[in-house]
Amino acid sequence: MSLEPLDVPGLLRQYGLRPNKRLGQNFLIDHAALQRVVDASGVTAQDDVLEIGPGLGSLTRLLAVQAQQVLAVELDAGLLPALQQVISPYQNVTILQGDILAYDPARLMEQAGYLVIANIPYYITSAVIRHLLESSRPPQRLVLTVQREVAERICAAPGDMSLLALSVQVYGFPQTVSSIPAGAFYPAPQIDSAVVRVDLYPQPSIAQPRMRSFFRLAKAGFSQKRKTLRNSLAAGMHWSPEQASAILLASGIDPQRRAETLSLGEWEALALATAIESPPQLEQDTGQQE
Repeated sequence: MSLEPLDVPGLLRQYGLRPNKRLGQNFLIDHAALQRVVDASGVTAQDDVLEIGPGLGSLTRLLAVQAQQVLAVELDAGLLPALQQVISPYQNVTILQGDILAYDPARLMEQAGYLVIANIPYYITSAVIRHLLESSRPPQRLVLTVQREVAERICAAPGDMSLLALSVQVYGFPQTVSSIPAGAFYPAPQIDSAVVRVDLYPQPSIAQPRMRSFFRLAKAGFSQKRKTLRNSLAAGMHWSPEQASAILLASGIDPQRRAETLSLGEWEALALATAIESPPQLEQDTGQQE
């Protein structure tokens, strides 16, 4: 089924709407770019989709053509009349108005194996990813349109790792599948975006009993990136420098290395060498570099 591009500026005028800067609203309007997002998701007629931030429905209607069911969660109540008009021909789309962070994904999506597709603003990227991955019923796959630098951080390799990269890669394999120029959005943001696909593992790569140690150590290690691990862990974990060195050496890690150079396996080894019983701490500052 071929669809004509949606006239987003005209639809906004029709309903007397303006993009909300506070909510980071930049609507993806380039039809070819929208189709690349759908293609990256691999969605089929057997798939249920959770779409976060449908906006005016440019992507929603493309998903409706290919998916079994689409649940679209939109924060901005002001967009609902226009969104409902756009998706009115599709009986397999349900709109839910609200903040995705206020909903348990496991309650929204009754069946396992669902897909999440989202064009999310920079300031809530980390929070949304964490919310989805930590759910008792996580998705099978995430396909996220994010700012290019965020995509680079999510897909980083040892040498340029970040707390965000670890927080994603412990749950699944991320890859950048497409670039989207700023001009593909309305209004155009200041920087380009990218589409990231994250295929989740059947189980996280860190065993659940070690997850608390893993994330607390990682947060401490990245809290002072310019310092060596010996010093950042000593400060963040309230250890003496000598204790930090001993634990790192017991894990096979040079105390003079920096957090961004460690692999996921090395962080796991470090977690094995410690006994921490505090709750897990993932990246809390959703809009800043570590």
